[in-house]
Order: sequence, then structure tokens, then C-alpha cells
Amino acid sequence: MADEKQRWLPLESNPEVMNKFVKELGMPGSWSYTDVFGLDDDLLAMVPQPCVALLLLFPINDKYEVFRKGEEERIKEAGQNITPKLYYMKQTIGNACGTIALLHSIANNQEAIKPEKALKTFLENTASMDPVERAAYLEKDESIKVAHESSALEGQTETPSRDDEINLHFVALVHKEGELYELDGRKPFPINWGKTTPDSFLADAAKVCKEFMNRDPDELHFTIVALAQTG
Repeated sequence: MADEKQRWLPLESNPEVMNKFVKELGMPGSWSYTDVFGLDDDLLAMVPQPCVALLLLFPINDKYEVFRKGEEERIKEAGQNITPKLYYMKQTIGNACGTIALLHSIANNQEAIKPEKALKTFLENTASMDPVERAAYLEKDESIKVAHESSALEGQTETPSRDDEINLHFVALVHKEGELYELDGRKPFPINWGKTTPDSFLADAAKVCKEFMNRDPDELHFTIVALAQTG
């Protein structure tokens, strides 16, 4: 989805696949990814708590690209507050948006999740890097690459080729220092969506997902996965 040097196999928006992937890398068993079946209050109430991140899979098309460019220009002109404690990385590997969204969701909740093994090593080694340096480090991280490729082959749908043009893209929504952020490695910077709290995060992040959907009401290819404490 950018000018990539590497291309990985696309990761399916499937909590079972995601959980096997991150647990192999060192995600503790008490945390996992789970489907969000809808954005109405009664369906959001089914999401386990605490919920610390949402991953949104959505279609990239001409309509979205027009919005994205306008959003970028508005923010560059008006500015925005970004806490230095936010962990953000660029995407330089084709089809790696799923893995980068997973990393964004875990990296910004390390105190609660306490990742181990390869995840802990990656996050410790990249903690002081800038977003571009983190992307370059991921290109060389064999443990994450191997786990990604293995997981990409395990989905319920036929795995596309790494050279196929994929028009679906993952972003992560996280809470950091009292604010809600959209983290997308294709964009030049994180997007600050305003105030939130741990208690209101799920409802606030659901509103952001609705904005994506409302911009493209005829499009059906939206999937949402939550990162929550389930054990």
C-alpha cells in the first residue's frame, strides 16, 4: 500500500489467526483479540473489558484517498497534539498493515499487557527510535516476519499472493494519555481524535469506526476486532 521494498502475505482479519500469531511472539494468555459484531450499544456491551484497542479493516478506494489527502492538509495547517508517549511506526513493507496494527495495539498498552519473548524484545529495541527507524527495524526482524507469514497462510479464506493488489487496510485505534489516536503506518503522522478515558474508549473508538463507514455507506467490507483482557 506504499512504495515498498518488501511484500508480505496479507493477514486475514480473523481473531483466531491473530491470537495464534501474537501468542507465538509473546502475548500473555490473558489478553486476546475478539470480534466486534456491531457498533450498537448492545453489541459493544458484548466486548470483554477492559478493551484497550480496536483494529479496523476497511477498503482503500478513490473516495477514501480524497478524504485522506484533505485530512492530511487540514492537520498540517492546523496542527494537533501528539503525546511523546505514543508508540507509532511507519509502514514500509507491503501487506504488513495487519501486523503493524497489532504492534500498535500492543505497544501502546505494554504496562497492562506485559508482552514477553520476541514482542518484548522488538518493543524494547525500538522504544527510542522514530517511526521510520522502527519500520526499518521491522524489515529486518525475522521472528516477526516468519510468524506473520505462517499466520497469513492459516486464514479461512484463500490466501492472496504477496504480489496481488490488496485494497483492504488495517488501522489501530488506541487510548494514550487521555486521548484517542488512529495509528496508520501509511499516513505521515498519527491522528488525534480527541479526548477519551479507559472507561469510554470503546464507545469513543466505535464513533471513529462509524465515521469511516459513513464516508462510504455503500461499502460492505468493514471488519472490527478488539484487543481485550479475556482471562
